[in-house]
Amino acid sequence: MTSNYNNIASFYDFLSKMVFGNAIINAQRFLVEAIPAKSTVLIVGGGTGWILEEIAKVHSEGLEIAYVEPSEKMVSMSEKRNAGFNEVIFINKTIEEVEFPNHFDIVITPFLFDNFSSITSNQVFQKIDGCLVPDGMWLFVDLQPIKKGVLWQHMLLKLMYLFFKLVCQIEANSLHDTTVLFHQYKYKLISSRTFFKNFICSSVYKKCHGCTE
Repeated sequence: MTSNYNNIASFYDFLSKMVFGNAIINAQRFLVEAIPAKSTVLIVGGGTGWILEEIAKVHSEGLEIAYVEPSEKMVSMSEKRNAGFNEVIFINKTIEEVEFPNHFDIVITPFLFDNFSSITSNQVFQKIDGCLVPDGMWLFVDLQPIKKGVLWQHMLLKLMYLFFKLVCQIEANSLHDTTVLFHQYKYKLISSRTFFKNFICSSVYKKCHGCTE
């Protein structure tokens, strides 16, 4: 099943801010600070593209960015963003449909894996891993599995999955622990920070299988 956010593209940012306040924005700003100058960057599932403007605030030029987003309306909105003088290529496909050599220094996946089943997550992770150079950095932000006893988070997550399954046809029914995949593929956690009472986690990983360390 392929999710499609066309139905909510026009009010997606408003909806996310209504539910999470500035937590989603702050979680991604934390990651943007980790992007080195003159990098090649792959953004997978970038949504409405406001992250391009945040990147331009840190690096107004010098970046080569591939922006992969399956929603046509999201891509259309992203193309209107101010990305500074960075070179941005917009690709209106799923990451599974795109073939890249492993030449990206940075990969950013903002709230991507919460859409997938565990099987699809493994496939997508492997595909993205193949796009990243040894020593490359994976900037990961997503909802994280909820600890027992946090009732409000369980209720919110249940409502979110119900909504996005009905409106956007996402395949996932629940969150799964993606840290297992980073461990399996030999990534090193460089830094992390949680937001929205630990419901959102931003992590900077370094690809270490085959790296120089």
